[in-house]
Amino acid sequence: MYFVSTRGEERVTGAQAVVQGIAGDGGLFVPERFPEVSAQELEQMLGMDYPERAACILGKYFDEYDGAELLAALREAYGRFEDGDAAPLVKVENGMYMLELFHGPTCAFKDLALTVMPYLLRKGCDMLGIKENILILVATSGDTGKAALEGFRDAHGVKIAVFYPEDGVSKMQKLQMGTQDGDNVLVVGVKGNFDDCQAGVKKIFASQACRETLKERGYLLSSANSINFGRLAPQICYYFSAYLDLVSSDQIKLGDRVDFAVPTGNFGNILAGYYAKRMGLPVGTLLCASNKNNVLTDFFRHGTYDCKRPLYRTMSPSMDILVSSNLERLIFEFSGRDAALTKERMASLAASGKYSVRPEELKTIREHFRAGYTSEDDTVDCIYEFFTEYGYPMDTHTGVAMSVAERYARKRAEDISAEQRPMVVVSTASPYKFPQDVLYALTGNDVKDSFKGIKRIFLLTAMKVPEALKAIRYKPIRFKDVVPPDKMFGEVEKFL
Repeated sequence: MYFVSTRGEERVTGAQAVVQGIAGDGGLFVPERFPEVSAQELEQMLGMDYPERAACILGKYFDEYDGAELLAALREAYGRFEDGDAAPLVKVENGMYMLELFHGPTCAFKDLALTVMPYLLRKGCDMLGIKENILILVATSGDTGKAALEGFRDAHGVKIAVFYPEDGVSKMQKLQMGTQDGDNVLVVGVKGNFDDCQAGVKKIFASQACRETLKERGYLLSSANSINFGRLAPQICYYFSAYLDLVSSDQIKLGDRVDFAVPTGNFGNILAGYYAKRMGLPVGTLLCASNKNNVLTDFFRHGTYDCKRPLYRTMSPSMDILVSSNLERLIFEFSGRDAALTKERMASLAASGKYSVRPEELKTIREHFRAGYTSEDDTVDCIYEFFTEYGYPMDTHTGVAMSVAERYARKRAEDISAEQRPMVVVSTASPYKFPQDVLYALTGNDVKDSFKGIKRIFLLTAMKVPEALKAIRYKPIRFKDVVPPDKMFGEVEKFL
């Protein structure tokens, strides 16, 4: 399988795409073609466990990797998840299901990819004969950073530097990153928002001078953000697994279509669902759920992506993003894979903060996607009401997705001509990662201390507290530095 850039003619192998992270022209790597999963293959996957299912899907993209080694790496990665199930599906009401993706080492969905990515990167370097050390740069709105730090902690020949918005993550997320173990890790706060962090990382990738400086010190650049296809690909797997679990539990028949509601910031998670659909998974609607930062909702409704607007800080900080990098991959597909047009649109986004797609493109996009957003008050109400009715606590990001999903489901139920399909809500983080906001939603009470919030949520819900979060309470904070965006590369140089 080969991969091409969304902005040009660069064509690389899967191993090169993982190691390189981003194309030389600034574009993102996408598969040259989408591998197909037949109905017969789906049926064969019904009896498999999660690592086996993931090996089947990933093997279609990374066909130069040894299949037995890949499966062994997946078993090792997902063996780190609590209760031995990487992506359990929970039925919460008739026709509504939760896909729980928060049982990994850092209690967020990024673990599904970032526990596997060290193997993909290490093996990719071996296949390409790369002897230099790898420097991984990460911009995070909260969850990717910790998951990447944990995934690459003490990895041989790898250093990882994570940049996060100083006032744009939850207290628990900041604690998780600030107390990170490992001799090869760096965490730096940035005076700005996530878009500033992301722009800073992309600037380093695009700078020949930065690359030369790193090369002189014996390092090659790579990324663990979802701009790297090696991060995105493992996320495709849990859409397949959720569907197969619905079939094996007699909730649907093989071939029935299923909708997915996804809390969305940088667009990688929901894009993985679209890639699953392109591979042959019977997906109906992909529902893109946003918080008050509703730039994606406006795009799917009107066809213009306009990030020149205020960025709001919300209780779902991992979605406080205005420049959704992975949308580039989607508009590349719906432009007819027109790299020149995609490059032109990305240049317009950089210069003016916006671009538009053609009406016929938007019409086709809307055959696959719908979008909605919810206010802070509606998110709080959804978390409270859902817990009151079903005894199921959820984090703030999942609350956004559930609020949008319930509105969408009511609208479809009123339309007698609409096909009624099951809805899987993608639950992206443990409620305990955002204890103050979740506690407020459930009780109306405020607490300043994250661990007091965790204790009170446990007393209220009896939901198991993840060991990973318990462990950081008494750990020393290692990383406290905060810099402006133009000083990010200076921090990297000092780190090396």
